[in-house]
Amino acid sequence: MGIRVNRRKFLAGTAAVAGVASFPMPAIAQNKPVKIGLLCDKTGPLAEGGLQMEQGVTLYLKSKAMSLAGHKIELIVADTGSSPATTKTKAQELVERDKVNFVLGPLAAFQLFAISDYVIQNKMPTLCLAGADDLTQRKPNPFLTRASATSSQAEHVMGDFAAKVMGLKKVACLDSDFAFGYEQEGGFQQVFEDSGGKVVKKIWAPLGAPDFTPFIAQIQDCDGVHQGFAGAAPVKFMKQYADVGLKLPVVGGETAGDDALLPRFGDEAIGLVNACPYTIDLKNDANAKFKAGMMKEYQAIPGFYAASMYVTVEVVESALRALHGDVSKPEQTVKALRAVSLKDTVRGPLHFDRFGNAVGSMFVRKIVKEGGKLTNVTQKTYENVSQFWPYDEAKYLAQPSYSRDYPAVKS
Repeated sequence: MGIRVNRRKFLAGTAAVAGVASFPMPAIAQNKPVKIGLLCDKTGPLAEGGLQMEQGVTLYLKSKAMSLAGHKIELIVADTGSSPATTKTKAQELVERDKVNFVLGPLAAFQLFAISDYVIQNKMPTLCLAGADDLTQRKPNPFLTRASATSSQAEHVMGDFAAKVMGLKKVACLDSDFAFGYEQEGGFQQVFEDSGGKVVKKIWAPLGAPDFTPFIAQIQDCDGVHQGFAGAAPVKFMKQYADVGLKLPVVGGETAGDDALLPRFGDEAIGLVNACPYTIDLKNDANAKFKAGMMKEYQAIPGFYAASMYVTVEVVESALRALHGDVSKPEQTVKALRAVSLKDTVRGPLHFDRFGNAVGSMFVRKIVKEGGKLTNVTQKTYENVSQFWPYDEAKYLAQPSYSRDYPAVKS
């Protein structure tokens, strides 16, 4: 069963935030709340990210007193259990039983692939966190909008930085054996090798593997390591990597050094370089408010998962304002979502390409220790990064999608 957030009970323990803009509430919104369904991993190996997804969504709604652009919101949360089959079942419940107007999530690429056809068949406006590259590329889903990034989008940036700034020449890649891992490593490899580097090996660990030591033992003949683990796995990996005694520099994508994991990392994470659409040290009003809210409500340092979903709800709010609350026509709703352009979000400026995927800044950060605590410090900001990097869109779409075997390891 989904977890319902009742507006009256929600507001009972929540003071409205001062300075929130108010908008006229037409009769349609007064009589019939806009329903939002959230698919997130509350259990399973990706639950660490699922928790932050829910926190990001509820924090934004709480800051607006469960009302977006003057329209009452009912939030229904469903646990996907880190399973594609469960994700599809929960999506069906949200759409058919709960009659939601929007679906937010899911977290993982393999979950999004599992529900994509269902989303299309039911014309359900869906705003995902998951990458699943091809659903905004070669097999575009017309009802999908993504305010986070494709699986490979941040990794394109990491490949560029690793080769051109860090000067790495040969890298071994370790990742989980599922769609997000394949797409991450493919994006990193293509740009890294186009920039003069070489991926010497790609090593795949089962999702939820209890011990990475056998996979770390396969690292050889390289001057750097790329890891793309998600959820809580990066913490375990970095500790076991240090325990083995390896000193090679480690780089990764948006989940490898997530800000939310910083309190759980030890000193072994110092020096980890990671690329992400969000960075905790971005200095703007939106991010300052977001960080303060996460600490006040959840005593949590926010990371990529929470920030992406916080921005996602902001996109819904902008679309509702443009639609005057009329979400009765799915095609029109998606058009409004994809037309949103925001100047001051927690991740900076954001707009969407013709496929509904976010175009915005990517931040390359390094984990350092300041005042006895670990934090990410931005090393370089890449602005207006699209899912196609600087590649020609037509040529990019003509190449195979990133997979377990593409690009191939040439050694």
